Amino acid sequence: MAYLSKKAFADSQGWAPSYVSKLGSQGRLVLAPDGKQVDVEATLAMIAKTADPAKAGVADRHRTARVRREVHASDDDGPPVDVPAGGGGGMGAPPLSGPMDFQAARAAKEYYSALSIKAEYEKMCGATVERQAVEAAAFRGARLVRDSLLGLPPQIASELASMTDSWQIERYLADRLRQVLTDTTRLGEDELKKAMTA
Repeated sequence: MAYLSKKAFADSQGWAPSYVSKLGSQGRLVLAPDGKQVDVEATLAMIAKTADPAKAGVADRHRTARVRREVHASDDDGPPVDVPAGGGGGMGAPPLSGPMDFQAARAAKEYYSALSIKAEYEKMCGATVERQAVEAAAFRGARLVRDSLLGLPPQIASELASMTDSWQIERYLADRLRQVLTDTTRLGEDELKKAMTA
């Protein structure tokens, strides 16, 4: 573990001593057991853990300005902004269990907000629909087909009883089944359209 005085720590990072004092008042400065020197590794880890990922672009600007100042002895000077370790450009859903630091909470909020906006957009474009409404419409459509087919025998029994030619019976049955299925398909499509626009 490396310990430095507050001024030496500020100099090693290219920060103003007032910024190190600000970190101390925010509870983001980890001190050595003697309470006077700064634990460098622990402090940098704490800063990375509690940094605001929205300010990464500003931090990059300040880092570039520090390098330019050191290399070219430029007069550019500004307070540094925290940069999360690893760049903060994670993919996928942030974890929502256990203790969360500022970055994790902010990332989770932004991630799920983006998912909500995407879902609303896809629904508006017709790419997605309400699942429960479609399932209910599919159930009603299937029940309509079943009821229509089960209702067909009583309707045609007397007509079939008078027929003797097998070809005529086959043709008659095919026509009536086609008619029932066409009617139920049309009604089922209407149900599905209603469900998808609800």
